[in-house]
Amino acid sequence: MCGELDDDSGPKLEDHLYASFLAHARRLLADQARSKADPGSTAAYADRLFADALNRCSRDCERLDEDRRYETLAIQPLIFARLAGFLASHLALNEDPLRKVMEAMMHGYTEAEALAPDHGHDHDDETGYDHQH
Repeated sequence: MCGELDDDSGPKLEDHLYASFLAHARRLLADQARSKADPGSTAAYADRLFADALNRCSRDCERLDEDRRYETLAIQPLIFARLAGFLASHLALNEDPLRKVMEAMMHGYTEAEALAPDHGHDHDDETGYDHQH
């Protein structure tokens, strides 16, 4: 609903962000499940590993009480960044591992933006106030 986040009786920002994460994760996982990539390819392996990790993140959050879900979501990127750094530190420097990690992280940001849900309604109010949900 419009103004939901501004209303003190409505959901907290963290609840909205967590719900958005969960919706995007489910949508991305469903899209990946329909992928026709060669199962033995490196790309298919990468997609499976990504899906496994995303499934684990979602499951871990969903198993918690609602008041701890966002807190857990907030720590997950730090854990994966640490893992990415650890793995990248074992690659040859001529492969430019830091650049690849940064590009992958920015790709993740782009994916989340591309998956932004269409709320299915327009606002033809006369104030001209443009807002997002």
